[in-house]
Amino acid sequence: MEWTYLGKPFEDPGDNYGYVYRITNLVNDKQYIGRKYFTLAATKQVKGKKKKYRKESDWKTYFGSSKDLLEDVEKYGPEKFKREILRLCKNRTECSYYESRYILMEDALLRDDYYNRWISCKITEIHLKSIKKRI
Repeated sequence: MEWTYLGKPFEDPGDNYGYVYRITNLVNDKQYIGRKYFTLAATKQVKGKKKKYRKESDWKTYFGSSKDLLEDVEKYGPEKFKREILRLCKNRTECSYYESRYILMEDALLRDDYYNRWISCKITEIHLKSIKKRI
């Protein structure tokens, strides 16, 4: 099961930091909105010292952090779910902002047809300058 973006298979993140996504259960139409980063922080030993670097995350196979969603993926199989990228983001704050925005705009926390049960975000104005320029 692959990710789609604008209706097409998505494979190359380019210079994007992460994305906001929707996963839809094709059996019962229940949905989940979340965010995922293309890379994660890691360290490796180089000449006796720890060096920080970024490595690819598990974004290609990721199915969200919702326990209920993951149980349904196990129950129905991944082929019964549609995974779509709603928005590509340039930084962590942009991912948090747009994930929160989509969840709140769709009242996902109030509706039974969503797996979303909580929201957590850390958003700073300074990191949203790139968004302000585009608006």
